[in-house]
Amino acid sequence: MPERDRDDQGRATNARPRDRLGRPLPPGSPGVPRIPDDLDLEPREALGYAQQLLDRGLAFNAHEVLESVWKNGPETERMLWQGLAQYAVGLTHIQRGNPKGARTLLRRAVERLRTFDVTAAGYPGDALPYGLDRPGLLAHAAALLDELDARFPENDPETAVRPAAGPLVDESTLMPRLTHDLP
Repeated sequence: MPERDRDDQGRATNARPRDRLGRPLPPGSPGVPRIPDDLDLEPREALGYAQQLLDRGLAFNAHEVLESVWKNGPETERMLWQGLAQYAVGLTHIQRGNPKGARTLLRRAVERLRTFDVTAAGYPGDALPYGLDRPGLLAHAAALLDELDARFPENDPETAVRPAAGPLVDESTLMPRLTHDLP
C-alpha cells in the first residue's frame, strides 16, 4: 500500500495538487492554491473569504473554507455551516457535470438551511446570523434544482449521466450571494 501524506499529528492528508474544481492532479502538476487543512477563521471572515472564492468560480475551495467553520465553530451552529459547505459542494458537482451529486448535496443544504433553528442557537429573531441570506440562498438553490430537473430529468436513463459537452447550468447564474452585506 502506498505511503500517505501525514500532518504533524499523524493524520492523513493529501498534498496532491488539485484543479479549480477540486479534482486531484498528478503529483508535480500545477494546481490552484489549496485551502490549509488547519484553517480557523472567525465566521464573518470565513464568509467573506468563501464569497471571494465563489465569485472566482472556486466552489470547491469555498466548500473547504465553510467546512473549516463547521468543524471549528460553535456546536450550536454546526447544522448551519454544514448546510453552507454542502451548498458549495453542490455547486462543485454542477461545475463537474454531475447532476445526481448536485441534486443530492443541494437538497441536503436546503434542508439544513431551512430547518436551522436560530433561536435554539442563541440568536434573537428568525434571521440567520452573520447577515446570511436564507431566503436568497433557498431561492437560488431552488432555481438551480429546477434547471437541473428541466435539463437532466432525474428518472430518465438518457440523462442520468451528463452529456459529453456543455455546462449543467448557465455559469453566470451559478454562484450565490451568501449574505446581505458582503460586497
